[in-house]
Amino acid sequence: MKMKTKYFGEIEVRDNECIEFSNGLPGFENYHSFVLLPVDELGAYFALQSVKEAGVCLIVTNPYHFYKNYEFDIDPEDLGIQSQEDIAIYNVVTLRDPFEKSTINLQAPIVMNTKQRKAKQLILNQLDYRTKHPLTPSVKGGESHARP
Repeated sequence: MKMKTKYFGEIEVRDNECIEFSNGLPGFENYHSFVLLPVDELGAYFALQSVKEAGVCLIVTNPYHFYKNYEFDIDPEDLGIQSQEDIAIYNVVTLRDPFEKSTINLQAPIVMNTKQRKAKQLILNQLDYRTKHPLTPSVKGGESHARP
């Protein structure tokens, strides 16, 4: 199908590339179908683009590129997740000028079942995570991941 995007003009996407958010995203509850489009050559940043509305697009990234100790619990039955390999985690990035002032929202991760292409945004109640963490943390730790 052809769709209009915020950053890439009109593009062609296949139905199996769509990611379904059954309840939409907080603030965008009326939009349920999105695609992930690479923004940079290294694959660190993606545009989470609404299939229906070009203006609804969020820049997301894998939080573990920046915060190795980022950790939270998920209910694997919630998205039909059967193994750790079925999970992809993204967090919304707020871009600033200069780029070093950009932030990442660690309080509301997007959890995706990569096999079924279903996702939802969680709102964590952990006090350690805020909506505006520096994108470039000063201290990096060991590996940790979301636990089903």
